[in-house]
Amino acid sequence: MKPERQHGTPSVIGGLRVLLRGAGFKRLLTVRLLSQFADGVFQVGLATYVVFAPEQETTPGDIAAAMAVLLLPYSLLGPFAGVLLDRWRRRQVLFHGNLLRCALVIATCSLILGGAPDWLFYLAALMVTAVNRFVLAGLSAALPRVVEREQLVIANSLSPTAGTLAATAGGGGALAVQLLARSQGVQDSLALLLAAGIYLLAGLSALRLGRDQLGPDQAVAPPSLRSAIIATSRGLVAGLRHLRERPPAAWTLAGVGLMRFCYGALLVTVLMLCRYAWDEGGDEGVALLGIAVGVSGAGFFVAALVTPWLVARVGRLGWYIRCALAAAILVPALGLSFRPVPMLIAAFVLGLVSQSAKIVTDTVVQSSVADAFRGRVFSLYDMLYNIAFVGAAGVAALILPADGRSPALLCLVSALYALTAAVIHRLRRSTVSRETVERIG
Repeated sequence: MKPERQHGTPSVIGGLRVLLRGAGFKRLLTVRLLSQFADGVFQVGLATYVVFAPEQETTPGDIAAAMAVLLLPYSLLGPFAGVLLDRWRRRQVLFHGNLLRCALVIATCSLILGGAPDWLFYLAALMVTAVNRFVLAGLSAALPRVVEREQLVIANSLSPTAGTLAATAGGGGALAVQLLARSQGVQDSLALLLAAGIYLLAGLSALRLGRDQLGPDQAVAPPSLRSAIIATSRGLVAGLRHLRERPPAAWTLAGVGLMRFCYGALLVTVLMLCRYAWDEGGDEGVALLGIAVGVSGAGFFVAALVTPWLVARVGRLGWYIRCALAAAILVPALGLSFRPVPMLIAAFVLGLVSQSAKIVTDTVVQSSVADAFRGRVFSLYDMLYNIAFVGAAGVAALILPADGRSPALLCLVSALYALTAAVIHRLRRSTVSRETVERIG
């Protein structure tokens, strides 16, 4: 098994070179990078407004409410985005979607400056994230139109990873811009205006693609909107039934849901620490949040580099178990001091183990789920990923004190990481056939 993996490495590099020679792929990737960079700017701009605005005495409950408003509708809308994407030209979705987000972000900025009520601010932010679902789904649906079939696996690995790194860089860029301003209102406005400008660039960059280049084909008329929505709902139920018959996919999804929950709880902890425990009246809290975002992003990047190498040596589930155990040990070891440096090291570790687990989960789901159900299962995966994140914020709101120092929450997170390791270890041992063991690690 190892020689096959080693011999496969040059082909992956060669595949990347072939992809990057394709004009269509490069142009679509440019739209993705600009769009997700702007997403990172916008999300961090919102986070700093909610958490650091001096006129707001932010609580963990406020953060949980913000996450619920911004992520839950986004998650529930996701599986149905394809129903409309099969009716609209995808190039136009990318163009008009980014222009609409530009306008909505400018409107959000004006609401902040005008001191509008919170519900109106959240409504505007919710509309931005709703449009975001269509743009991301459009990018994924368009990918087979710009790459050859044999290059799809490599393209699907490169594009989302590059997009995640772009979003992380965007978050760091937002914090850097905010540190240039003297007042909180100007800081928030600068970050959001930067996001609006990059959304505009993303929309304009979509025009470099042909009007009909990204599809969909209209040779066959799509079903009616009502029947398509009903079919999508039934498809999700069928996807759940299919998962029950595929324990490797079901249990790795459960594990990644637990790890996403832990990551969300620790993110709220770091936000509250930056806001109250580590901020001495200047910009220390914002600066430390920026560093935390950066080192966590570095962990994501390192995960993309080391996961294939380590999977080749210890197996997919073996690496998954090691990641969960490492987090279970290091979260209390580094976090219980509630000091910046150990917590920043923990942010790197969590970025590394969280992304590694997600890469393994993606691979196990892809290899365990029948092709006819794969899209529906990944829609459920997306919903689980965001709902776990919001649920973590809700639990953190119940446990965390205002300054973010909660040994109880850290111990709970550590126990959940250990539980994840135990679940995946049991899955690994209970796999019946040798063929399945070889396939999933």
